[in-house]
Amino acid sequence: MKVTVSVIGRFWAFYLASQLYRKGHLRRLITTYPKFETVKYGIPRSHIVSHLPIEVFSRAWHRTPAWLKDRYNAQYLIHDTVDRLAAARIPRDTDVFVGWSSVSLRSLRQAKRCGAVTVLERGSSHMQYQTNILQEEYQRFGLTPLVAHPGIFERELQEYREADYIAVPSKFVKDTFLDYGVPETKLLHVPFGVDLADFRQVPKEDKTFRVIHCGGLTLRKGVHYLLQAFSELDLPDAELWLIGSMSDEMRPFLKQYANPRVFHRGPYPQGELYRYYSQGSVFCLASIEEGLAMVIPQAMACGLPVICTTNTGGEDIVRDGRDGFIVPVRDVNSLKEKLSSLYENPELSKDMGWSAQERVSQGFSWDHYGGKVVTNYRELLRARMG
Repeated sequence: MKVTVSVIGRFWAFYLASQLYRKGHLRRLITTYPKFETVKYGIPRSHIVSHLPIEVFSRAWHRTPAWLKDRYNAQYLIHDTVDRLAAARIPRDTDVFVGWSSVSLRSLRQAKRCGAVTVLERGSSHMQYQTNILQEEYQRFGLTPLVAHPGIFERELQEYREADYIAVPSKFVKDTFLDYGVPETKLLHVPFGVDLADFRQVPKEDKTFRVIHCGGLTLRKGVHYLLQAFSELDLPDAELWLIGSMSDEMRPFLKQYANPRVFHRGPYPQGELYRYYSQGSVFCLASIEEGLAMVIPQAMACGLPVICTTNTGGEDIVRDGRDGFIVPVRDVNSLKEKLSSLYENPELSKDMGWSAQERVSQGFSWDHYGGKVVTNYRELLRARMG
């Protein structure tokens, strides 16, 4: 079985490609990342096609001033160029083509001409659901929604129609696709994993009750609800660490809930995150929408109980009441209740942290993910052959 993977940037594609290579199934990885970064995942240069100039241009465009972005949105051009370049580099002997959503329409068509089974990777909820809930959230605060370019929106919906299968990482994402009429037989549901060598627990250096958030500081990540909950609780000897890049949209909320015990840290390289997770007492992700936040199994591997919303995909990994708690989106009172419960019961917090650590080690490593994916691909090929 020969599998070709195409991605813009990195995402979890490098873990997928690494697993496929180790199992003898990777035909080619097409990416915009440089080869010297990609080989760090155990993928040989001979199996990598890198379109690095696109990555450089994309990063430069993302750093341009907002007024310039408003005048010219290069997002569609970038995604279409990635797709065009990838379509031209799909080997004709590919059995399974795996392409990332929004950059794979032409590639899916070319792979089908090669006779390959096509799989579209979608890490977030259905594009229509995602757009609706983000628009709703931004409008709640009188802000301009940060949603996909209209051309990318339409392109992705077309990819959903043309792909043979769509790979999704969580039941939450799967349900959004079912709600928009995608048949269940078209959906491949495999949760992401965690690198247990990179994410491990080291001793906590103090007794401070510390809430950890890791990820972009944005409305989408629900950081404003976490700030409100932490501020209103006002727990003695407690801290909130916000690890990740700061967005302009979050600065007013930091001022509104100004607190000397709230610390903005990072962002940090992935290889260093375990040190910061390990200084926490609980990991909290109050996201409005995402597919399956990879920070959740990372935090669990470092011995933290997790509080996350129903829209994080966390329910696939976090057993409510055993490894942490699942709460509704935008529910500040639920966040306060669960944080207070762990604060007042440190032994419960430790027990949940141990349970969480055991949970990911027994079924949610990248090796577990790779085994499930390869099994799925083989079944797809068998179904194709009848």
